[in-house]
Amino acid sequence: MESWLLLFLLGLVFAVDGVGSCNVTYDGRSLIMNGHHKILFSGSIHYPRTTPQMWPSLIAKAKAGGLDVIQTLVFWNLHEPQPGQFDFSGQRDIVRFIKEIQAQGLYACIRIGPFIQGEWSYGGLPFWLHDIPGIVYRSDNEPFKYHMEKFVSKIVSLMKAEKLYASQGGPIILSQIENEYGMVEAAFREKGPPYLHWAAEMAVGLQTGVPWINACNGRRCGETFPGPNSPNKPAIWTENWTSFYQVYGDEPNIRSAEDIAFHVALFIAKKGSYVNYYMYHGGTNFGRTAAAYILTSYYDQAPLDEYGLFRMPKWGHLKELHAAIKLCINPLVSGVHTTMVLGRSQQAFVYRRKLVDCAAFLVNNDTRKTVVVTFQDSLYELPPKSISILPDCKTEAFNTAKVSTQYNTRAAETWQKLDSFEKWEEHKETIPTFEDNSLRANMLLEHMNTTKDNSDYLWYSSMFQNELSDAEFVLNVTSSAHVLHAFVNGAFVGSTHGSFKTKTHTLECKITLSKGTNYISLLSGMVGLPDSGAFLERRVAGINTVRVKGEHEIKDFGSYSWGYQVGLLGEKLQVYTDSGSSKVEWNTYGSSTRHRTLFDAAAGKEPVALNLESIGRYWVSFLTPKGVPSQTRYNVPRSFLKRRGNLLVILEEENGYPLGISIDTVSITKVCGHVSDSHLQPVISWQQQNRTEDKHPGRRPKVQLQCPPGRSISRILFASYGDCENYSIGTCHSFTSLPTIEKACLGKRICSIPVWSKRFGNDPCPGVPKTLLVDAKCT
Repeated sequence: MESWLLLFLLGLVFAVDGVGSCNVTYDGRSLIMNGHHKILFSGSIHYPRTTPQMWPSLIAKAKAGGLDVIQTLVFWNLHEPQPGQFDFSGQRDIVRFIKEIQAQGLYACIRIGPFIQGEWSYGGLPFWLHDIPGIVYRSDNEPFKYHMEKFVSKIVSLMKAEKLYASQGGPIILSQIENEYGMVEAAFREKGPPYLHWAAEMAVGLQTGVPWINACNGRRCGETFPGPNSPNKPAIWTENWTSFYQVYGDEPNIRSAEDIAFHVALFIAKKGSYVNYYMYHGGTNFGRTAAAYILTSYYDQAPLDEYGLFRMPKWGHLKELHAAIKLCINPLVSGVHTTMVLGRSQQAFVYRRKLVDCAAFLVNNDTRKTVVVTFQDSLYELPPKSISILPDCKTEAFNTAKVSTQYNTRAAETWQKLDSFEKWEEHKETIPTFEDNSLRANMLLEHMNTTKDNSDYLWYSSMFQNELSDAEFVLNVTSSAHVLHAFVNGAFVGSTHGSFKTKTHTLECKITLSKGTNYISLLSGMVGLPDSGAFLERRVAGINTVRVKGEHEIKDFGSYSWGYQVGLLGEKLQVYTDSGSSKVEWNTYGSSTRHRTLFDAAAGKEPVALNLESIGRYWVSFLTPKGVPSQTRYNVPRSFLKRRGNLLVILEEENGYPLGISIDTVSITKVCGHVSDSHLQPVISWQQQNRTEDKHPGRRPKVQLQCPPGRSISRILFASYGDCENYSIGTCHSFTSLPTIEKACLGKRICSIPVWSKRFGNDPCPGVPKTLLVDAKCT
C-alpha cells in the first residue's frame, strides 16, 4: 500500500509573509526557523474529536512526549453547515485550540484541505455542495473552485486576523492545501493537473507563499519514500500511522511501539526532517461525524488513547526516541552524511560536523536474527529489525527494539448499573405509511440526495393490494445503504446490513399479506457518508429494488408510488433533549424502540463511558471475526455531563436489552515494567556527562513505574529478578525480588528500580543474562 501512498502531494503553505517574530524557510535538509535548522516531531490532535476542556491536557501530554508541533485538519462541513453560515463555537473553536497550542510553547500545522478525508463524513465537504448545478469536486471545475476558494480564504483570513501565523508571532509554521490528491488525480484526466496548479496558485494569492512538496503518508516511509521532488526541499512525513482507523466488523489494528520507532529512526537517518504521528490522539467521532462504517472511537491505539490516557509503552518509547534523536541535532542538520555497509542486512548512517560532532544510526534490517556489527572498532549488538542511535558515534543512547518504559493496562469499572425496570421508560417510534408522507415519487429515490445529510434515516413507504385471502409471500429488497429494516402493516419482518467491503446487501424474508390494502415500510439507514475517492458527488446509496414474490407472480415495486420521510419522528421532536423528551408520551418499560432514563455523573475525574454491550444499532450485533462487537463503550466527556439527572435516550433498532447498560469509569489500573540487563539506561541518564560503564545505579537500565494522578501502587502482583518470562519464575530467581520491589514502590505513585544484582542483595546466577519483571496494581 505504501508504494502509492508516497505519491500523495501535500501543499505546505509556509508562513513567511510579512515581518514578524519567526521567519520560516527551508532548504534540502530541513525547515529553517529564524536561521536555525530544525528536526521536528509533530502529532495530530483534531479539535472537534475532543473537547475544549481536554485540549490543555492533551497538548501538555504531547509536549511532555517530546513533540514540537500539533497538527490538525480543518473541517469544512463542521464550520459551514449551510452556505455562508459559519460556526466556530465550542468544539469548533479552532482559534481557541491554536491559541492553546501557542500558550504551551508548541508550533501548529493546519491542514485546511478543504477536502480532508480523515475518516470524516463526506471527507469534510459540506453536502450542500452536491446541489450546486454542474459541480465536480476536486477538479478543474468552476463551481467547486469558487466555493473552495471562499472557504480557504475564510480560514486564512481568520488565522491572520488572530495573528496566528508564525510571521505574526503566532504558532502556525505549516499549512496544507488539498490532501492526498495523487490518489485520485488520474481519474480526473485532463481536469486533474490544472486543478492542482490552480490550488497552488490560489494559496499563493492568499499571500502565504506555497512550496509544493511531495510528502509521505503511511507506515514505512523510511523504506518507501524516494525523497522530495527537489533537492532543495526537505523530506517530510505527514502521516505516520500509529495504528489504523477501525470499521465495524474489524478487529483493532495494533502497531507496536518498536515498529513505529524503527521507521521514524530510519526516516531521520535518511535525512528526514519532519515526522507527524497520525494520530497522536484520535479522540471520538461525536454525533454523525464519522465516515461510512467508521467507529466513534478513533485511533484508540494512538500514544494518547480515546480518553486522553497514556497508551504505554507507545507514548513512553517514542518520548525516549525523540530525546535520543535530539541529542544528535547538530550533526544531523549541519553535518556531512555518509552511509556504511556493516553486513548483509546492516548499515550505518553517519553524520559528521567538522571534527567535533558525530552521530550514527546503526540499522539491522534482518527481521529474525540478532547480529553483532563492528563500527569504528567497537562491537554493537543489534536485535532483529532495530536501529541503535549513537549521539556521539560511540555510545548507544537508544535502540528501537528495546523498550524500557512501562506497559499499562486500561480497565473500566462500573459506576452505575441501569439494570432495573423502574429506571427505564419507553416510547415507540411511529412506523409511517404511504398515506403519512407528503414527499412522493413513482420511483425509488437515492438516499443521500433525499436526506441532504440531515439524518441517517430515510423511510420508504408504499401500498400493495392483495386480491387473495391471507397469503404468504417473499419480500426481496436490495440496498446500497448501510442498514435496512423492513415492516409490513406496522410489524417488523426483518433486517440486514452491509459492511465496509460489501456495499450492496439483500434482505429476503417471508411475509403474510392480508386481503386488501397492505403497507410496506422500509427504513434505510446510513452510518456516515463516504469520505474518499474521485467523483464523490456521484456516489449513491439507498434502496435499489423491492420485489414481492407470490406463488405465481413477482411484483416489482421499483416503479410503484413511494412515500418518503426524512429522519425519524423522534429526531424531529428531539426527544433526546430535556425539552423534546417532554413532548411525547413515555410508558413503563416494555419492548419498544426508544428508551430513556436518568443517571448521575460518576464521582472523581476519571473518564466516563457508556457501556452498551447489550444494546445498540447493528454495531453490537455486527461481530468481528473473533465473535465480539467492534465497540461496546462510548466516550462521554465529563464536560457533557451535569452532576445529577443526565438524560439518556437510546434508540434501539434490534430489540436489545437496555437493562444491561451501565455507566463506567475508565482508568489505568495496572502498570508493568520488563527490562533486561542488556537494555539501555533511560536517555535522560545518558545525557549526564559521565557516560562510561560503571556500577552506579543511576546509569543502568531501570524498571520505572508510574500510576496516573490520584492513584498509587497498592500491590505488587508479580516481581522477579532473574530469567523470568511471561509472568512465571524461571530457574534463576532472586528470592528478595518481591520484598525489594515492595519496599521501593508500595504506597508510591512513581518508583524506579535499577536492573542491578546488588540491589537484590546478590547475583542469583552469575553469568546468566537477567531480567527484572514487575507487575503492579494502581489504586
